Amino acid sequence: MKPDCTFDFSRRGFLRSMVGGSILLPNLLTQLLADEAAPARSNDSLSPRPPHFPPKAKRVIFLYMSGGVSHVDSFDPKPKLFADVGKTTSVNEYQGRKGDYKMFLKRPQWEFAPHGKSGIEVSTLFPNIAGCVDDLCVIRSMKSDHTNHYEATLGMHTGSFTFARPSIGSWVSYGLGTVNRNLPSFVVIAPKSPYAGGQVWGSDFLPGAHQGTLVVPGAEPIANVQRRTATQKLQELELGLMARMNQRHLASRSDDPLLQARIQSFETAFGMQMEVPHVFDLAKESDATLNLYGLKRGQTSGFGWQCLMARRLVEQGVRFVELIDSGSSDNWDAHGDMLTHTPLAKNVDQAIAGLLRDLKQRGMLDDTLVVWTTEFGRTPFVEAEKAAGREHHHWAFSSWLAGAGVKPGIVYGESDEYGINVGKDPVHVHDFHATILHLLGFDHERLTYRHTGRDYRLTDVHGNVVKGILS
Repeated sequence: MKPDCTFDFSRRGFLRSMVGGSILLPNLLTQLLADEAAPARSNDSLSPRPPHFPPKAKRVIFLYMSGGVSHVDSFDPKPKLFADVGKTTSVNEYQGRKGDYKMFLKRPQWEFAPHGKSGIEVSTLFPNIAGCVDDLCVIRSMKSDHTNHYEATLGMHTGSFTFARPSIGSWVSYGLGTVNRNLPSFVVIAPKSPYAGGQVWGSDFLPGAHQGTLVVPGAEPIANVQRRTATQKLQELELGLMARMNQRHLASRSDDPLLQARIQSFETAFGMQMEVPHVFDLAKESDATLNLYGLKRGQTSGFGWQCLMARRLVEQGVRFVELIDSGSSDNWDAHGDMLTHTPLAKNVDQAIAGLLRDLKQRGMLDDTLVVWTTEFGRTPFVEAEKAAGREHHHWAFSSWLAGAGVKPGIVYGESDEYGINVGKDPVHVHDFHATILHLLGFDHERLTYRHTGRDYRLTDVHGNVVKGILS
């Protein structure tokens, strides 16, 4: 899919509000980085576009657990790891350093049990998600390319483990456009900045309209969204006058595509002022729905709030919503003590199960793809025999998918007897991305953007669709 040479400013920055003199919606401000030489496809980067073939999924909710969730303590049961605790195993690399290392096998901290009709085993770390296991496709053979948080986080989001590239959400926005001009097509809800910071939702060389809009849980999730004028009527009059002035200015500069895009950005900003307060108002949600997510009425924080917001945003046409549970600290990076997984799991477990059940009962899981992942797993072995924590482990880890186009109630792939390496059907991050795009109706090799003389794509020059998980 080739772009056109025009820049699109329609959501790169909401410019300066002429109504009140302050920056409107500062989370959406971003620098123009699109390639001027790129061939054109449309003057409107956000116009809705069909994918390459009929999709199974119309939208994505991407659940990202920051820091590295231990696969052998959550979704990948290893009876032999329980049995052989304290024994040693040899590995040829440790935390990115090559060599010959003798390590002690560490027993998983939580017990596993089969759940649902499928009998998929999940640990007691996630009791509520375990109750939804018949809707999940659990992948136990994930692989990544880097053992550091920054690079692994970047890779999971952009397909690049070394350089900043467009986020997967930006690629989806670029490929599909938007069906609701009053809301961003790509939204990220996070309480803190993750590893790799804004690169996680950055559009990089794609038109800046496709950059993710950051929403921070709290009383004012998007700052400055309220109008500064005394009444809506007065604001409409001021904007109407500005629009007439802009059109008169454009009439003498009709060959300037940048100017037209700037004018359109004011319309988008006004639309968000109208719609955002409604979307983030939970007053009409029933007590039963709030209870499903583990929310108290009036609550504006916690992963339950993030999950309910995701459902409301995709209902209103947002293409891609990412939820990040924590930041670059106080996360799943359990070097010192695996028991730090307990409160982190409690924060997300009921909320995620509530989201899955809510989507299902509304008939939305049929065309919504829910993705759960982390940047890597944690070592099944430790350097010191009595170590309480686990280290980074990118050789094998677990993720899961649910919803549109995915086989429910199955396990795909497996790690070896201790969970150290992939034993069967490896799924690299590039394969993971290719499969997500496929479910959205895209051939990942054709969803490209020309930048600096080269066609780029999310999967770079790699990736295969994991056909074994497709329904």
